[in-house]
Amino acid sequence: MHGLRYMVLAGPTGVGKTDVAIRIAQTVRTEIVGADAFQIYQGLDILSGKPTPSQLLDVRHHLISALPLTESCDAHKYAILARQTIERLNQDGIVPLVVGGTGFYLRALERSLPALPAADIPLRTKLDQLSTAELLRELVDRDTLASTRIDRHNRRRIIRALEVCILSGEPFSSFLEESALDPGVPRLVLERPRAILFERIDRRVDKMFERGVIPEVAGVEAVGPTASQAIGFTLIRSLLAGAIDAHSCKEAIQRQTRNYAKRQMTWFRHQPYEVVSAEAGVKRAIELFQRQSLHRSRNL
Repeated sequence: MHGLRYMVLAGPTGVGKTDVAIRIAQTVRTEIVGADAFQIYQGLDILSGKPTPSQLLDVRHHLISALPLTESCDAHKYAILARQTIERLNQDGIVPLVVGGTGFYLRALERSLPALPAADIPLRTKLDQLSTAELLRELVDRDTLASTRIDRHNRRRIIRALEVCILSGEPFSSFLEESALDPGVPRLVLERPRAILFERIDRRVDKMFERGVIPEVAGVEAVGPTASQAIGFTLIRSLLAGAIDAHSCKEAIQRQTRNYAKRQMTWFRHQPYEVVSAEAGVKRAIELFQRQSLHRSRNL
């Protein structure tokens, strides 16, 4: 579609994307472009589940720790950064592996970018003072179609939709006509049985606390409206303030992460991705990657 060459490896949080992606990238000798709404920020390495320092040394990563915590980011901005990165890699003869679980970022990368109005921080601040229920009622009044399609648990998305409605005078949904996907881009989504995935998520949160996520969050002096939405950030701030205890904080983070993973799985099931088990992901991705490279070379 855009003349860009890349492959997508997606999946819910905790499924094991990082380990699989590292093995794929080492085998086919490529580089990784992140597609995660929070790993794109500098800091909060433990909370956002970034690749470890050794993994970052094993394979070169892009759009990991790329933005300061205070900077806002949305799907539109991510798509611009990702396309610039992929284009630069393609010019160097590299077909990268795009890895992440933020569905809207991946969709924005692959679709044509609508001419959305720029962010209006004072308006966002005003909207953020409303409850989620109030925001949804406002969105229903301004754009019923968008209100039925949007993730009703994602305040950031709801606020952005309302912001576009207010600034443009047009429904947010009118900007979302989607172009066709490039059939030459392989897209895989990893899956595990739900019980196993949830067990992995709970263990991952336990390890976060063991690795020092509390002092990590305590050390954050300034954070913007996007980075502050990372699961666990507000809860750990509440723990630090003495409003909740460590056990309640950890359980709440595990519960929120499991719920987020369920929403991710539902979203990806409705996208044109090939679903593969996490165990089979490496073999299948390498097969598709090599097939793509062969196809491209024949058409040069």
